[in-house]
Amino acid sequence: MEKNGCIFCRIIQGQLNSNIVWQDDSAIAIRDLNPQAPSHILVIPKQHMSDITECKDSDILGSLFLKASLLATQERLSDGFRLVVNTGSNGGQTINHLHIHLLGGRTMSWPPG
Repeated sequence: MEKNGCIFCRIIQGQLNSNIVWQDDSAIAIRDLNPQAPSHILVIPKQHMSDITECKDSDILGSLFLKASLLATQERLSDGFRLVVNTGSNGGQTINHLHIHLLGGRTMSWPPG
């Protein structure tokens, strides 16, 4: 179900253009418009959930993480990659729709910031 004004819901519904890397009936993967690494893909469930705390279905989470891992292989990130799920404003979440960041193609530092 779409939340009014949710940019990801609008992309999923085809109302906004995006660089789609992959999609199926339950999720979509797009390139981030403001990449933080040479490869920066967002894996997004098509069902609107504001953040990970609203997801009560481990199958959805498992499939999102599995797809992110497969996309990392497709992106040739064999030297390593990072998966990030930001939650809430203090966690760095800027779009209130659950999504996983797949980042790779450069050395990642720790702590992330």
